[in-house]
Amino acid sequence: MREIQLENNNESALLFGVHDKNLRLLRNRFNVTIVARNGLLKFEGEEGQVQELTEVVKSLIEIIRTSGKLEEEDIQVVIDKRNHGSHDIHSDQEIEVFLPGLPVRPKTEGQERYVNAIKNNDLVFCIGPAGTGKTYLAVALALSTMKGGYLKKIVLARPAVEAGEKLGFLPGDIQAKVNPYLRPLYDALSDMVEIGQVKKYMENDLIEILPLAFMRGRTLNDSFIILDEAQNCTVKQMKTFLTRLGKRTKVVVTGDITQVDLPSCEVSGLTDVQERLKDIPGIGFVYLTKKDIVRHRLVQYIVDAYET
Repeated sequence: MREIQLENNNESALLFGVHDKNLRLLRNRFNVTIVARNGLLKFEGEEGQVQELTEVVKSLIEIIRTSGKLEEEDIQVVIDKRNHGSHDIHSDQEIEVFLPGLPVRPKTEGQERYVNAIKNNDLVFCIGPAGTGKTYLAVALALSTMKGGYLKKIVLARPAVEAGEKLGFLPGDIQAKVNPYLRPLYDALSDMVEIGQVKKYMENDLIEILPLAFMRGRTLNDSFIILDEAQNCTVKQMKTFLTRLGKRTKVVVTGDITQVDLPSCEVSGLTDVQERLKDIPGIGFVYLTKKDIVRHRLVQYIVDAYET
């Protein structure tokens, strides 16, 4: 057990956050019991996690004492700096999602780089072949971020482009017409959250799944946004999407530039953006390869065959 004594009520209020939001975030992040009474903090749990949390809280208190405030971003920055500065990347790092006992882990070195890029950048592009976990890991991190209280909303978007075939007229309202294009995003969510809970989050507008075209004209704050199958965005669509970024927003763009379904005369926005944004600080590019494929073992051989 470790203890920290706070100086006054104002320091306690800033550290704890509104309705103890910051304490819940830290408790979930480190899996440590936090008891707060009369300005005294007590941490109980696994010794290594308790020590890590103690150092993080000391850093947060220093921020409060020097700046007189504490933002949610400060907490994430302190945690990320400690993780990056004191540890190498571990293959057993866990992403806590909503189903108990079912953490998500990166399974390859490439996936580890991807997870850490998302944690350390506001905008990340992940490019790689099918089966490398691009969408799955992004959804897991989005859920983990929302569960921890860092961001308030998850937005999942996809361009509604047919993959080399004409589906013709689809019956139903607009939601029914676009659902076939968005099904992979629902599938990823259903692996990590109870179906009933997903519906509840969507009804309360905490999770939104929509075609890329519906993003026009919106500005999203306090959100984790994932653009999937981005190789099927035109250059104009990519620009429109990227300019939707609001305050306290994290964006992940995923795609496979070997599977572009746009007309041959159209340049993929994902291909274009690699050169256009490559030197901007705060934007990360991660490239996964067939070595990072984690689907059925045959998928890697299939990718090899088509590359040949």
